[in-house]
Amino acid sequence: MPALKISFKATLVIACFILVLVSCSRKKDKFLSRNFHAVTAEFNALYNGYNALEDGRKSLIDNYFDNYWDVLPIERMQITEEIMLPGQSKNENFSRAEEKAVKAIQKHSMSIEGKEKNPQMDEAYLLLGKARYFDQRFVPALEAFNYILYKYPASDKINQAKIWREKTNIRLDNDELAIKNLKRLLRQEKLESQDLADATSMLAQAYLNTKSIDSAITQLEIASNATKKEDERGRYRFIQGQLYNELGKKDSANYAFEKVIELNRKIPRIYMISAHIEKIKNFDYSKSNKYELLELLTELEENRENRPFLDKIYHQKGAYYLHCNLDSLAVTYFNKSLRTNSPDKILRAKNYETLGDMNFNKSIYREAGKYYDSTMTNLVLNSKPYRTIKRKRDNLEDVIYYEEIAKVNDSLLYLVNLPDADRIGYFESFIETLKAKAEKDKLKAEAAERKSAGLVTTNTTPGGNPGTNTAPRGGFPGQATTTFYFYNPTTVAYGKNEFAKIWGDRMLEDDWRWSSKTKSIDVSGGVITNILATASEDERFDPQFYISKIPSEPKVIDSISKERNYAYYQLGLIYKEKFKEFELAKHKFQNLLKSNPEERLVLPSKYNLYKIYEILGEEGEAAIAKTDIISNYPESRYATILNNPDEASAKDENSPDSLYEALYRKFENQEYAEVISKCEEYINTFDSEPIVPKLELLKATATGRLHGYDAYSKAINYIAITYANTEEGKQAQELEANVIPKLANKDFIDNVEGISDNYKVVFKFQNPKPDQVSTFKKTLDEVLKNVKYYTLNASVDVYNPTTTFVIVHGLKNAQVAKTFDQIVTKEDKKKIKEPYFTVSSTNYQIIQIHKNLDAYLSINTN
Repeated sequence: MPALKISFKATLVIACFILVLVSCSRKKDKFLSRNFHAVTAEFNALYNGYNALEDGRKSLIDNYFDNYWDVLPIERMQITEEIMLPGQSKNENFSRAEEKAVKAIQKHSMSIEGKEKNPQMDEAYLLLGKARYFDQRFVPALEAFNYILYKYPASDKINQAKIWREKTNIRLDNDELAIKNLKRLLRQEKLESQDLADATSMLAQAYLNTKSIDSAITQLEIASNATKKEDERGRYRFIQGQLYNELGKKDSANYAFEKVIELNRKIPRIYMISAHIEKIKNFDYSKSNKYELLELLTELEENRENRPFLDKIYHQKGAYYLHCNLDSLAVTYFNKSLRTNSPDKILRAKNYETLGDMNFNKSIYREAGKYYDSTMTNLVLNSKPYRTIKRKRDNLEDVIYYEEIAKVNDSLLYLVNLPDADRIGYFESFIETLKAKAEKDKLKAEAAERKSAGLVTTNTTPGGNPGTNTAPRGGFPGQATTTFYFYNPTTVAYGKNEFAKIWGDRMLEDDWRWSSKTKSIDVSGGVITNILATASEDERFDPQFYISKIPSEPKVIDSISKERNYAYYQLGLIYKEKFKEFELAKHKFQNLLKSNPEERLVLPSKYNLYKIYEILGEEGEAAIAKTDIISNYPESRYATILNNPDEASAKDENSPDSLYEALYRKFENQEYAEVISKCEEYINTFDSEPIVPKLELLKATATGRLHGYDAYSKAINYIAITYANTEEGKQAQELEANVIPKLANKDFIDNVEGISDNYKVVFKFQNPKPDQVSTFKKTLDEVLKNVKYYTLNASVDVYNPTTTFVIVHGLKNAQVAKTFDQIVTKEDKKKIKEPYFTVSSTNYQIIQIHKNLDAYLSINTN
């Protein structure tokens, strides 16, 4: 009986379950069906889907890095250009959320007679659109949101769908459409709370994208007051402050930033710290209390909660000290900011750039260059800031080069001019410095040896006592054994000292053994060539050894002086033209004129000084310089300019640039001999001016065209060495490294069919009479017009100073080229009596480059 009762209950349960399943069909509009599918969709697929969506959003926010140096976007979402294949996703959480939304739609949608009976389907499509939106598949997301608007007009999620649709339009750069639709939504619907915040914040983003800053600020005010999320309120207020700063309204900006600070721990701390930083940037040093600002910065620095943001605080404190002209403290804090290993690349770049500028202003150019190099490593390649710093760094390269020459040669000339007694005293002082350094190194090595005693290991050898010290392999006598040579600081110190004794101070680079790689030692402001690498132990401490190395030959001393004076001149030009550092430029030109310079440098230096005096407002000095130039150099180009300033303001036909342009036109007309001659004349006339390297390069190119490979190679090598730090010098170095080696081959290629598909017919004129070549070419042009089946044309090429070619182009094979006289008409054949030879385009190029026509003709004759 009990068994029968249990069986009956089980049967009843199964029957009820089957009845429920049957009654919950998606095709029947029944109460039970609607609620079953609604509840199942909401608490199963949609619940899991929204959980995955939230996880994905959290990971997006966590991985997003805000750039506080620019106006923040309303929404924290990193847009990538990565193209995903079908079925792929940028984030698995969003893919899972989309799957759950699709599952809810497929299994629980109740579309009966064109109407959706499941009230959760609008929620499913909203989830679907959001998942696609955050996965950056904006077009499919837009389809999902539009489907809600089309299919569920009475849904309680309709306003959310409209807002998300416009968010998607903004991502698709449809800003004007988004503004239009959002304004209509705000006008037609009475949005409240979070919906109002979302709508107005997105409208603000659209206004930002269209540069309507005032309108964006207004909408952000509404969004800030309406949102329920404190982190959103903090972000919106912070963006408001940034926008006020862009409009130049610092008081309003500070008020907005203060609102952010008041939120304190209710928002992410980065907002509060950044608001403090922005307020500090707006600080008026002339009107406000600087000590209160310092107290605030110190308080922010000492607050333990602010440790993750010390990079920003240190940078701002460095900026404070820099503004107060406390440079040493400023450098300390900029370096402290760098040592935090900040993830903010722009902040690191600003730290390096500021340190570079500080070194540049102190004329420490080598250090400035290093800081600018570090700046560029933290900037986006080829971005505008990157190009700006690179241009500054490239200009600095010349300054570093010439300043180093000036410094070295000044010191050498100082030693040359010292009396013998003073020389001995100078080097005795230098030797005392060397001895002090050697003693210090010795004490350091001994201290390191004592310190390493704890690392000493005992070694028991056959027949010996335990603990007997043996010299380590690779060490030096008397040193205790350690596990590895370089783990023992004593051996390392010893090795360094021995290396310095033998080789001197060398850079870690290729070919370090070459004497040209020897560094210089700076002693009391003078640079002495480091010859320690060749000095014995006794010589290192002998003053006469160093005195014997001082140049004594008048020719060598004169060369050093000329090189120094030229460096002064170049530095004066660089400071004046590139950096607009007129005081520095003035001092360089003045020092040059006091140093008995070559005559070629005197007049340009005086004229540049005159221009600098004018710029600096030193009218008396300018008048003296002007009178000097006009009186002592009346026939010069500079005197002409000073006597006729109105004419000089127009383009001077005799200016270096105008003359160069005229020469270049002659080069294009193949007047190579004339170009070479004029270049040499102008190089002497404009000696030491910036146009000279350009003239040299033009001359080298014309020389190559007229005299061939060897002459061109020598000319390019001369430019690469002589003008190494100019643009033309660098171009010559590039040609020498990559182009000239490719032109070196002078072997002809056999005229085998298929190797070259272009051939030329060449008419050679040796020492032609005036107009002979042009008359022949005119006749040839008329003949070529009558040739059938081929499109031919002619040109004139200069081969060398005595030979000119007239070339026929357009022949596609060697056989046709050789029988050229057979493809012209009988009447035209009578007009062309000059002999010719044929050559492939490749071989013609070799002939022109190496000027080896005779070799080519002898091969073809044989």
